[in-house]
Amino acid sequence: MAIAIKRVYDDPEASDGVRILVDRLWPRGISKERAELDEWAKDAAPSPELRTEWHRADDDRFDEFAVRYRTELDGNPAALALLALAGERDRVTLLYGARDAVRNHAAVLRDWLGEHGAAVER
Repeated sequence: MAIAIKRVYDDPEASDGVRILVDRLWPRGISKERAELDEWAKDAAPSPELRTEWHRADDDRFDEFAVRYRTELDGNPAALALLALAGERDRVTLLYGARDAVRNHAAVLRDWLGEHGAAVER
């Protein structure tokens, strides 16, 4: 099993395996057909309050955001469902809409899944 992350705007590939959107809001300018999703796990995304705070803050607060998001993930049924799915599939790709490929919630979620037993790709 391997968990990877990828921008939802990037072209789908057969090697993506199960494609799961992990944004709370649907990404602008992309159709459901083009996204080629298998699932939309919006409840695994940061809470609306945390997401709003993060988007209003400067980039220097990413570490604080990551700590708070990890706290939200602990015990989150949607995150636990992703962990279970990762154990059942060879490859799971978490899709996100953020422009920054390193400092985004999908990277935090991928790392959290890795800390809880899933194999992750970096």
